[in-house]
Amino acid sequence: MSSSPADERPRAGREATREALIEATAQIMLAEGYAAATSRRVAAKAGVKPALVHYYFPSMDDLFVAVLRDKAETNLQHQRQAMAESEPLHALWQLSGAQDAQLFTEFLAMANHRKAIRSEIVSYAMRFRDIEEGAMTLALKARGIDLEVFPPVVMSMIMGSLARMVLHERGLGITRGHDEARAFIEQCLDRFEMPSWDQSQPEAAQPSAPARAGGSGVTSDTIA
Repeated sequence: MSSSPADERPRAGREATREALIEATAQIMLAEGYAAATSRRVAAKAGVKPALVHYYFPSMDDLFVAVLRDKAETNLQHQRQAMAESEPLHALWQLSGAQDAQLFTEFLAMANHRKAIRSEIVSYAMRFRDIEEGAMTLALKARGIDLEVFPPVVMSMIMGSLARMVLHERGLGITRGHDEARAFIEQCLDRFEMPSWDQSQPEAAQPSAPARAGGSGVTSDTIA
C-alpha cells in the first residue's frame, strides 16, 4: 500500500533532522575539534532538543561514524569529478587541500581512541588512495615516465600528504615553506599531468609515439 502524504512528511522531517545533526557535528569538529562535539553542543547547533541526538544516534560513536560516511561519500564523488577534469592531477591536488581534508584529520586523531572510527577511516582512505594512485598511474604512463623510478603510489602519497600537511599547519599559523612546497608540487604536476591528446593539433605538435608507450588504450575507465 502506498504511503499517504501525511506519512511522507514525517519521514522527510526525520531525514532532515538526521542530516542537520550530521552537518552540525561536522561544523563543530571543523571549528573546535572533535572533543567539542558533545551531544548538547550538537543539539544546540542543529536547533533540536538534546534527547533527539541519542534518538537518532544511540551513541556519539554512531554519530561520528555517520558523519564520516556522509563526508567520505561526498569526497569520493568530488574525487570522481576531479578525474573528469582536463587536468585531473591538479584537480586532485586542490581536493587534497580542501576543507573536507581538514575534517578527516580530526577523524584520524579520533581513530587513535575509537575502534569504530578507525575501521571506517581505513576503509575510506584505501578507496581514496586507490583512485589517486590510479590517476597518477594513468598520467605517468601517458607521459612515458618510468614507473619504477617514480612509483605512482609514492607520487600520489607525496602529493596528498603534502597538501594535507600544508592545510593543517596553516590552521596552526605555520606558513614557513608553504609557498615553496606549493611551487614544487605545481612543477611536478605540470610535468606529470595527463596530456590532452588533442587531435586537432598539427601532427608535429602532438606527443610522439614513445610518450604513449604502455599507455595506449588506458583511460579513466580503467580505474572506475
